[in-house]
Amino acid sequence: MALTPYESDIAEQPAALRRFGSAPLPAGLEKVSLTDHGRVVITAMGSSHYAGLPTWRRLVAEGHPVWWVSATELLDTPELVTPDTLLIATSQSGRSGEMVALLEGPARTVRTVIGITDSEESPLGQAADVLILLRSGPEATVSSKSYLNTVAAHQSLTGALLGTGVSDTDVEDAARSLEGFEVSDELCAAAQSFTRGPEPRLALIGKRDDIATSLMGALVLKEASKIPAEGYIGGEFRHGPMETAGPGLTAVVFAAPEVATQADPSLAALADELIRSGSDVLLVGGEPRAGARHIPLPHGPGLARTAVATRLVQQLSLDIARARGITPGAFRFGQKITTAL
Repeated sequence: MALTPYESDIAEQPAALRRFGSAPLPAGLEKVSLTDHGRVVITAMGSSHYAGLPTWRRLVAEGHPVWWVSATELLDTPELVTPDTLLIATSQSGRSGEMVALLEGPARTVRTVIGITDSEESPLGQAADVLILLRSGPEATVSSKSYLNTVAAHQSLTGALLGTGVSDTDVEDAARSLEGFEVSDELCAAAQSFTRGPEPRLALIGKRDDIATSLMGALVLKEASKIPAEGYIGGEFRHGPMETAGPGLTAVVFAAPEVATQADPSLAALADELIRSGSDVLLVGGEPRAGARHIPLPHGPGLARTAVATRLVQQLSLDIARARGITPGAFRFGQKITTAL
C-alpha cells in the first residue's frame, strides 16, 4: 500500500532533524543578549506556538521576563510588544495571516526579531534580524517534521541565549529514536477502543515540556483524524473536564519525567482516577499502573523523549483515521498555510 503524503512526511522526520542538526547556528545570534532587552515575547500559531513552550519555561526558570503568547492574542493585546522587546516569532511558512499582521503592525518597532521559519523569502524571513531556518523541507499536510524541527530550533535557540549550548548528540539521538520507533499493541488497542466506544472522546494530559506534546497532539488528532480531542495541562483536567470521564473517554496521560530525584505523583494519581471512572487510559512514560495501557518513553527530559512522544501521537492519529475509513491527514475544510485572519 502506498504511503499517504502525511505518512511520507512522518517517515522523513529523522532526515529532516539531521538536516537541521548539521547546519550552523545563524550569524548574529551570539550577539543577542537577554539583558539588552526589557522583555522577551515568544509567539506563533498552532503547533509552532506549542513548540515554543519549553523555551518559555527555561527562560522563566532563569529569572527572565518572558511571555508565551499566541500571535492572535498578541494582535488583540499589542501593548505587550514594547520597543525594547526581543520577539521570538515562529512560522513554518513564514506567511500565516496572524504573523504577517503582527510583523506589519505591533512588531515593527521592537528592538530585535528572531525568526524561526522554513522560508528565507517569506515575510518573517525578511523581517527577522536573526533568522533560524528549520530546514524541514516541503511538507504536504499536517505538521510533522516541521514541528519536530521547530522543537529542535527552539532548543538550540534557548541554549544560545542562556549560554549553555546544546549537546551535539541531542538531534542525532532523537533521529535514531524515531528510526527505532515500533508500533505497540497497546497503541493499536487504544485506537480501536476509541473508535468502538460510546460517544468517543479523547484527552491528552501532560505537565512540564509534555504540555507541548499534549496541546500539539490534540491539534494533530483533530486535523489528521477528524475527531474531537483536547490537550490539558496536568490538574487542569479536574476543573470541569473530569465530568467527561467514564466509558468512551480515551485519556493519553504523559507521565512527567523526574526532576532531580523527585518524581511527580500528580499525573499518576489522575490516571488512577480515570481508570476507576471506566475511562480507557494510555499511560505514556513513567511506570506501569494496574488498569492502564502503558508505553515507555526515553528517560528524562530532552529532544529524544519529545520526538518519540510526538511519533506516538502521530501513529495514534493514523490508526484512528484508518479505523474510521478516512485518509489520514487529508484536509477537508482547512489548508496547509492559513493566511486568513
